[in-house]
Amino acid sequence: MRIEVATPEDLPRLLAFREEAAAWLQGLGSDQWSRPYPADRLLATIEAGNVFMVRDGAETPATITLTREAEEGLWTEEELQEPSLFVNKLTVGRAHAGGGLGARLLDWAGDRACRHDLKWLRLDAWTTNDALQKYYLRHGFQHVRTVRLGTAVNGGPRVSGWLAERPATRANHGFADR
Repeated sequence: MRIEVATPEDLPRLLAFREEAAAWLQGLGSDQWSRPYPADRLLATIEAGNVFMVRDGAETPATITLTREAEEGLWTEEELQEPSLFVNKLTVGRAHAGGGLGARLLDWAGDRACRHDLKWLRLDAWTTNDALQKYYLRHGFQHVRTVRLGTAVNGGPRVSGWLAERPATRANHGFADR
């Protein structure tokens, strides 16, 4: 398996990842990712070079978005002064779930952060998704706090404010980078 920077041609696959994950989460009783994600915002993230695709031959089993920019209103000014890489939209296709691919992607992200002399790998998770939070804790993240800001910019409730971090460290993740 290898990791490549996404291109605009990956947009349909990324939107399909989101739809598949939303349907799976809905089946578990979660409203996470139930709102459609604007394709133009996703395309802008791709064009910024922040979206990465896992390739395995002709298949694309997973994706992760990494950015140096934190979502507004979650992290303190002091925390934002610490060099960090933020994980967004980590998604593993259901056909590839359960095999450790997500954990390998987190290790790859932490290794990437370390190689860029960053201190932390950070993320925010859905505040009501206990299983997801436990997943991150099992993979070395420490819960920092849960932020409840009332309403988000789009008028919906803040539901992705469970903050966690782990030190950026070298890792043997097994991916080839491109």
